[in-house]
Amino acid sequence: MRLLVTNIATLVCDRLARPRLQGREMGELETLDDAYLMADDGEVSEFGLMADLPTEGIRADVTIDAKGGMVLPSWCDPHTHIVYAGSREGEFVDKIRGLSYAEIARRGGGILNSADLLHSLTEDELYEQSMVRALEIMGKGTGCVEIKSGYGLNTADELKMLRVIRRIRESVPMHVSATFLGAHAVGRNYTKPQYMDLLLNEMIPEVGREQLAEFIDVFCDEGFFTPEETARILEAGAKWGMRPKIHADELAASGGVKVAIDHGALSVDHLERITDGEIDMLRNSAVMPTGLPGTSFFLNLPYAPLRKMIDAGCAVAIASDYNPGSTPSGDMKFAVSLACIKMRLLPAEAINAATINAACAMGQSGSFGSIAVGKRANFYVTRPLPSIDFIPYAYTTSIISRIVLNGQPV
Repeated sequence: MRLLVTNIATLVCDRLARPRLQGREMGELETLDDAYLMADDGEVSEFGLMADLPTEGIRADVTIDAKGGMVLPSWCDPHTHIVYAGSREGEFVDKIRGLSYAEIARRGGGILNSADLLHSLTEDELYEQSMVRALEIMGKGTGCVEIKSGYGLNTADELKMLRVIRRIRESVPMHVSATFLGAHAVGRNYTKPQYMDLLLNEMIPEVGREQLAEFIDVFCDEGFFTPEETARILEAGAKWGMRPKIHADELAASGGVKVAIDHGALSVDHLERITDGEIDMLRNSAVMPTGLPGTSFFLNLPYAPLRKMIDAGCAVAIASDYNPGSTPSGDMKFAVSLACIKMRLLPAEAINAATINAACAMGQSGSFGSIAVGKRANFYVTRPLPSIDFIPYAYTTSIISRIVLNGQPV
């Protein structure tokens, strides 16, 4: 199938097809005004100026007139937990009353509460609930997403979650990556040693045998898993071909950044409490630091110092962290706005953090995250806008008029 988009006021494109941007590069956003875009069989095949588009002899199965709107690459969201059961608005009220995230967890809420709710659902029920959220984020412009398990906390329920993620992948045109996060917390009725044994000797081998996850993640933070435990879990996952990703430095400087670098993690996420020494370590590594501004917004936590990290020469990505407890939103446009407003990123930096660098945090920047010849044709068309900077500026305004995934309108 051939798709043609015409009359694009501004096309955000990527002639160099760079796999990631860091430091000053993050402020570079290549654009082409008064442009067209062509996609063949799901991939971008060419783009250029409308003045150079032949008036005759162009065959297209579908033509979209952008009518002076912009075209941008679909958002990439490298950190979500959208497979979950129910909701946790009761804890939202507890937070308003002054309880901290850690206090709620100690009272048996938080992640364990979600695990209890998920246990009561069948796989079909969980799939139906989770598909609503998958379609929601797709409608907000996300075209590539990572989904974690981690609300099962026993073998059967973790596998149930991962099977639901697989079913979502088969049901939507978004690209979906799966992450095993059995080490999200210690499951109910287990001691830490018992749960570690379950992770290492039962959960990980079973996930590996069924090939249910591309990545393995650990909540390496105060009150959860230590750096030593994290290393053991990542090493066990690596034996089954699962690449590491790590939650770190959300509640305290946890030591997770060093573990991520030592084990070649794709990304290290949260980083609200990252130290200057860890920033120095990340600057010269291939690990993608990923900030989650929605989490800081919802929990009233400090924001990850992405401005400082970019100024130090780091690459950074942002993600939604969509989950029932700390970030019940998968709106990546809002995450981009928060990155500008609260983290002091310039609009171009925030957009790059939510597209090409976010794709890199999933190991997918060769196919997603920018509009480049040979990449998947995942993009959205906006209504006419005054400038690209308007996108994060108008933080609740809906801007999308058409969505294209794999070269087809959706």
